[in-house]
Amino acid sequence: MRSVRNLLSLATLVAAAAAQAQTPTKVAIINIQGAIVATRDGAKARDSIRVKYEPRAKELEALNNEIQKLRNQLATLANTASQEVRDKISREIDDKQKKLQWDSEDLQNELQQEEGKLVNEIGQRMMQIIDEYAKSQGFALVLDVSSQQSPVVWAANGIDITQQIVELYDKRYPGTEAPAAKPAAGAPAAAQPPAAAKKPAGVK
Repeated sequence: MRSVRNLLSLATLVAAAAAQAQTPTKVAIINIQGAIVATRDGAKARDSIRVKYEPRAKELEALNNEIQKLRNQLATLANTASQEVRDKISREIDDKQKKLQWDSEDLQNELQQEEGKLVNEIGQRMMQIIDEYAKSQGFALVLDVSSQQSPVVWAANGIDITQQIVELYDKRYPGTEAPAAKPAAGAPAAAQPPAAAKKPAGVK
């Protein structure tokens, strides 16, 4: 009887050990944002966005240069020009500065919307790949470290699966987006719009 109980206990321990062995325990990290832009689709989409908004960014840069020239002019005429002339230049500076702020804010909002679409479209496909990869590799948890609010403060290099996911994505989706228009040879990268201030209350 004791031998039977011993066998049953042994069988229970073996079953528990087997079940424990099957439970995923590994942890991985991934930079989702970095992975998205590193894919072929992400690179094409970013090129397309840059080409689309580059002219407006250059317009903002030119307007900013105009404002700086007017400020320099006002400083030069501070002791020589009449008050009327100086007031006129000041009003012109104010008008251009408001336009720069509002146009910069509009451009930033549109860029955020475009980038949001990029993240959603590619991110949905990437999540499926992450799910399949994590299960096949026996990961119990995959943490996204792309956010500044990520709880991860340190991680070993060996658990970062960003590159593997990018390669798997490109293999499954070898260029699903339409090719982006290419800028002319030697064309500079789009300038970043100046930091935008909030529109005054009541201004549309």
